[in-house]
Amino acid sequence: MGLFKWFFVLLAFHLFTAAPAASSNPEELAQITLDFLNLAKEPELVDYMVNIRRRIHEYPELAFEEFETSKLIRTELDRLGIPYKHPVAITGVVGYVGTGRPPFVALRADMDALAIQEGREWEHKSKVPGKMHACGHDAHVAMLLGAAKILQEHCHDLQGTVVLVFQPAEEGGGGAKHIVDAGVLENVDAIFGIHVSPLYPIGTVASRSGPTLAGSGFFEAVISGKGGHAAIPQNTIDPVVAASNVIVSLQHLVSREADPLDSQVVTVAKFEGGGAFNAIPDSVTIGGTFRAFSKESLERLKKRIEEVITKQASVQRCTATVNFNPDKKTFYPVTVNNEDLHKHFLDVAADMLGSQNIIEKPLSMGAEDFAFYAEVIPGYFFSLGMKNSTLGSLASGHSPDYRLNEDVLPYGAALHVSLATRYLQNYRPESKSSYKISHDEL
Repeated sequence: MGLFKWFFVLLAFHLFTAAPAASSNPEELAQITLDFLNLAKEPELVDYMVNIRRRIHEYPELAFEEFETSKLIRTELDRLGIPYKHPVAITGVVGYVGTGRPPFVALRADMDALAIQEGREWEHKSKVPGKMHACGHDAHVAMLLGAAKILQEHCHDLQGTVVLVFQPAEEGGGGAKHIVDAGVLENVDAIFGIHVSPLYPIGTVASRSGPTLAGSGFFEAVISGKGGHAAIPQNTIDPVVAASNVIVSLQHLVSREADPLDSQVVTVAKFEGGGAFNAIPDSVTIGGTFRAFSKESLERLKKRIEEVITKQASVQRCTATVNFNPDKKTFYPVTVNNEDLHKHFLDVAADMLGSQNIIEKPLSMGAEDFAFYAEVIPGYFFSLGMKNSTLGSLASGHSPDYRLNEDVLPYGAALHVSLATRYLQNYRPESKSSYKISHDEL
C-alpha cells in the first residue's frame, strides 16, 4: 500500500486541484501517468483482471443476452462499493466513481460475444457450444473493472465523476444506441473507448483524429421466381440466374459509380438457394453489407442497392424484396474521433508509453457502434496493441482461433484511468464548447 499512498498524495496535489492545467508541471504529470501504469501492473491487480477475463471467456453470451456477465460486473461493483444503474439497455450496467457531480467523463467497455465455436484448446476455453469471445470484449470488461478498482480506492480525491459504461450488443446489435436512448449519458461531457488489437505490438496504441471507422449497413434480399425441373428451364423463372446477375451488378456501385477517392464497400456474403442438383428453386436469398465514410455515401448506396436488386430481378422476370434490418442488425454511423480529445489522448499516451509507441492508425472499413456515442457527445476510440512475437501470431478478431495476450490488461486499465482523470483536470465549464463534436465530416 505504500506506493498507493505516495502516489495519491502526489495525485491529489497535482492532478485534482482547481489550479489551471497550464500551471501543472509536465514532468510531474508524466510521472503520475507512469505511476498509473505501475499500479495497474501490480501483481494483485493483474491477477484480478486475468481472473475476471477468464471467467467471462468461459461463459460467453451474445448480444442482449449478457445476463450472467452483467451479474458478474454488478457483483464486482458491489464489492468495490461503486453505485450503478441496472438494467440499462436490457443487460447494461452504468457505474459512477467520484463525487456524483459534474464534470462527468465516461469510459466504455462492450461485453457481448460472437456466435463462433472456439477452435483453440486451452484451460479456459468457452464452455458454451457455438459461442466465443472472439473479439476481446472479455478483456475490455476486465480492464474497465481494473480501472474502477484503482479509481474507487481513492474516489474522494476525484473532483468530478467517472462514468463506467458496461455496454451490451456491440456486435451488430447497436447496444451503444440503446445506451444513448436510455438517457444515462445526458450529462456526460466526453467518452473514451478501447479495443484490443493483434495488429500492433504490446505497449503501443493506434488512433487518428476525425473519421476513423466506416459507417455500415446490412441488407438481405429474397429474389423470387418459379421453380421446376432443371432439365426443363423454359418452364421456370430461374431466381438463381437472377440473383447471379444482381450480385455482378451490385459490384458496379463502387467500381463505376463511386468517387475513387471516397472509400466504399459493397459485399454480398450470403447466397442461399435450393438443395437439389436437378431442381430450380422458387426463390434465392442473398445478403451482405455496405460501408462508407460519409452519411451521404451510405444513403446513396442504400438507395442504389435496393434499385439494382429489384430492377435487375425484374429484368430476369423475377420479383425481389429488400430488407435493410436483417436479424435486427443496426445501421452504424461513421466513427469520428473528436479533435480536442485526440490532442488529449496524444498527451496521455506519450507520457505513459512514449511518443514513439503512438501509431497513426489507417482508415478502416470496419465499423463500431461507439459511433453512436460520438454522434451526441465528444468521443474518442482507439486500438491497444497486444502483439508479442514471442507468443507467435495472433489471429484476427472474429476468428475461432482468436487468442488474447493477457499482458495487455494493465495497459488498458491504466489508460482508462489516465484519460479520465486528466480529462477531469483539464475540464473547464467555460471551455466546454470547444469539445463539441462537428458533423461536417458526415
